Amino acid sequence: MIAARQAVIRLGLEALRFSGAHRLLGGVVGGIGAILTLHHVRPARNGPFQPNRTLEVTPQFLEEALVALRRQGLELISLDEMHARLGAGNSGRRFACLTFDDGYRDNREWAYPILRRHKAPFAIYVPTSFPDGRGHLWWETLETVIASSDHVELVLDDGLRRLACRTTAEKYSALAAIHRTLCALPSEELVDATVAKLAARAGHDLTAHCSELCMSWQELAELAADPLVTIGAHTMHHQRLGRLGEREARMEMVESAARIEAVLGMRPAHFAYPFGDRTAAGPREFAIARDLGFKTAVTTRPGVLFPEHRDHLTALPRISLNGDVQRLRHLDVLMSGAATALWNGFRRVNAA
Repeated sequence: MIAARQAVIRLGLEALRFSGAHRLLGGVVGGIGAILTLHHVRPARNGPFQPNRTLEVTPQFLEEALVALRRQGLELISLDEMHARLGAGNSGRRFACLTFDDGYRDNREWAYPILRRHKAPFAIYVPTSFPDGRGHLWWETLETVIASSDHVELVLDDGLRRLACRTTAEKYSALAAIHRTLCALPSEELVDATVAKLAARAGHDLTAHCSELCMSWQELAELAADPLVTIGAHTMHHQRLGRLGEREARMEMVESAARIEAVLGMRPAHFAYPFGDRTAAGPREFAIARDLGFKTAVTTRPGVLFPEHRDHLTALPRISLNGDVQRLRHLDVLMSGAATALWNGFRRVNAA
């Protein structure tokens, strides 16, 4: 299902590109700029089973993308500058904001030297349990455990389920079955507990894996000292806020900002909703972010920015740069706004 959806997206981007429709529509639907979402930046990995490949781009593509964005006439600006331009109603040139979710160590190792060389401002949204050494990257854990196993065992209320993982096809089938099970669970706590049991039965240390992949507070502090870098909040435990009670959702947001301020000495002014789709963030979460005083809060709902977003600063869309669109021609289409306009039925603001 995921592979089919990704193939449809790529086909749509190719159709817009080679028909030239993105250029015809761009002047109408291109907006004033866009916020770009990235996760991992690292060299391409080998191996046929990489379900999280969509969350990574290569250093080479990042460098090429920065050059291409500026060649298109876009200004690379910080979130603070974006906020100021939206508020003033004067955007100047079209712009792009670069944002990285989760605080992966490869952002520091591979992305930061490129961004610094290009003098490109960027933001990192940090779930505070990750640098605290208590985080659970369950999507990364599933890939690692399934990739290295001939079978996995899922502990559920109705008993133990054993899934074969010998071949690549079996691995993807097992992953799909686990995803279906996790989506059916009634709470985020049960999702975390179910993956923790699976990892434990496979002899996998969840927190050690998180510490290996994600930056420490010391590493984040070194980055935060650079004026190019903005540190944003991303909750404590990277859970879907829409599946939490209002008190729990608010606490995730409050405590994450407080923790960043306590450790780094600066209160984050910007926020990103984990997962960021409709199941994770909606009007309730947008209101909480506004009440807590965040200047902006970003979703993963696809879209470019329009002047009207000044009235929806805690429900901003983003455009994902990921492993499925590592082609400059796809970047060109995405930045035109044509693809997301079609996706959104030509609605400029999608904040409901």
